[in-house]
Amino acid sequence: MKTAVVTGAAQGLGQVTARKLAAAGYRVVLTDLQPVEAAAAAIGPATIAISGDVSDEAFVTDLAARIAKDCGGAQVLVNNAGISLIQPAEETSLDQWQQVMAVNLQGPFLLCRAFGRQMLAAGTGSIVNVASVAGLGGVIHRSAYNTSKHGLIGLTRTLAGEWGGRGVRVNAVCPGWIKTEMDVKDMGSGAYSDTDIVNRVPMARFAQPEDVAEGIAFLASDAAAFINGICLPVDGGWTGDISWDSLRLKTRA
Repeated sequence: MKTAVVTGAAQGLGQVTARKLAAAGYRVVLTDLQPVEAAAAAIGPATIAISGDVSDEAFVTDLAARIAKDCGGAQVLVNNAGISLIQPAEETSLDQWQQVMAVNLQGPFLLCRAFGRQMLAAGTGSIVNVASVAGLGGVIHRSAYNTSKHGLIGLTRTLAGEWGGRGVRVNAVCPGWIKTEMDVKDMGSGAYSDTDIVNRVPMARFAQPEDVAEGIAFLASDAAAFINGICLPVDGGWTGDISWDSLRLKTRA
C-alpha cells in the first residue's frame, strides 16, 4: 500500500484531501498542529494521526523517520498546512512576517527535504504543494502571505528541476478563495465579502475543498506521471480573466 502524508489535515482542504487519497487506496498520514485523531478515525483504520509543528525541524525529522520505520517511507507528500495574515505592509511586524514564512514556506521546505530524501532513495514519488492565486499575483494587505506563496511556487519549480530526472515529481496547485474555516476567519475581519469573491470569479462561486482536492489527487497520481513543475490554478478562471467586475457581470445568465 502506498503512503501519503497530508499536512494541515485537521480540517478544511487538508482533511478533504486526506479522505480522497484514502478512497484512492493510500494509507494516509494526517498531521496538523491541532489534534488529528478524530479526523483520522473518521477516514478509516489505515489512517495515521500525528500532531506537530511542520515548521519545527526536529518534528519533521522525527515524522519522516517514523513513516520510514512504520510504512517503508512515503510515496506522496501534500504540503497543505498554511496560515493567512491580512495586514497592511507598513503595519506588519517582523514576528508576524516570520510566523507566516515559517508555516507557509519553511515547513514545506523541511518536509520536501525529509520526504524527498526517501523518495529519491526509492526512485519514485510525488509532492504536491498547496500554493495560491496569491502566489501568481499580488493581493493587497497580504504582503507576507503573498510572498510565502510566491516562494512556495519557486521551491516547487526548483525541486521539479532537481528531482524530476531521479523519479520524483513536484507540482503545486494554486487555489482561489475556498470556503473553509480560514475563509470564515478572514472574512470575519471585514476584509472582504462573499460578493467580492463571487463577482471576481468567472464561474461565479467560491471553490469548494473538493474542487481543489481533485486537482491534488490528480497531480499525486500515476495519471500525472509526466507532469512535473506545474502550478495548476484551481480558481474558476480568476487568474485567466483580467476584465473589470461590471464587464464580467454582464456575461452572466
